[in-house]
Amino acid sequence: MAKKRPQTTKAAKPQVNDGEIPVVGAREPCPCGSGRRYKACHGRTAAHAVTELVQRPFEGLPGECDWVALRELVPAATVPLTLKDGLPDGVPSVTLATVLPMAWPALRRDDGSILLALQNDTSSGDLSRGLADALQQALEAAPGTPVAARRVGADGPRLQDLLAADAPFEPVVHSGFEFWVPDAENATAEVTASLERANDAAIPTSLLSSVDAAYWCETPEKNHLRWVMPHPEEKLLDALARLHAAGETSLGEGTRLVGSFRAHGLVVPVWDLPSAMTAEECEKPAAEFAERLAGALASDAPLTAEERRARGGLTNRQVTLS
Repeated sequence: MAKKRPQTTKAAKPQVNDGEIPVVGAREPCPCGSGRRYKACHGRTAAHAVTELVQRPFEGLPGECDWVALRELVPAATVPLTLKDGLPDGVPSVTLATVLPMAWPALRRDDGSILLALQNDTSSGDLSRGLADALQQALEAAPGTPVAARRVGADGPRLQDLLAADAPFEPVVHSGFEFWVPDAENATAEVTASLERANDAAIPTSLLSSVDAAYWCETPEKNHLRWVMPHPEEKLLDALARLHAAGETSLGEGTRLVGSFRAHGLVVPVWDLPSAMTAEECEKPAAEFAERLAGALASDAPLTAEERRARGGLTNRQVTLS
């Protein structure tokens, strides 16, 4: 005769709301009381929230197109940032930089000023949230301290929460990374070596002044113009197709619209330029192209057969960077 199993009283599960569940180790029991490991319970939701990709992380920020360009195209540039609540005591300035030595996410300099690196990867699928976390760390760091990379929470602020929405965003493109070390003579050997490597790898780049978010760059074989545009993708591709079919995408003799790539939710048309064509020589043809593009964007007429073929060619040459 089988023995009866002793009756046990199940322990009451803790009454914890989802918003109050703390983060614990992945293999530890979930604090919600489910009996499962954290990674298989509420940790799964938290991990998904952290890694879920935000397609347009800079949307709503002043200069969204330039944010994308500095993230993907420009080797060395800085931009002064304006905080929504003003600068705290002991922080004379906050500056966005494309990259920092040793891939630091941010740096609190000896004088208390802050450099925030844009081209670093983060553990979050939302670049804006990852950058905001690095900025907050820097604001709390001691002067002379770099910020270390860390896991970013899913509920932290984004740049849109920290930066003033009405402040200008005006990039300054540099020929090298000397802005890292205002006092080069006292830089450590490690920083000096990092500076030399970065300068050797930097591609000469200039920001055009006649149009927004268009960047000329020089390479050994040919030069390029890469122009980040804010228009909806389908509308922009239609407009480019109209101009391409009409032979109006050129920026002058020897130039050619070779395609585009998609980065952080925006489209970036790319032109090949003759190796002798300087940034200054791009200014007038770029401004004239912007006028032609505005007219093409305003058209709602169906694409002709030739324009559809042109659009297909542009779409086939499009690459997604992020």
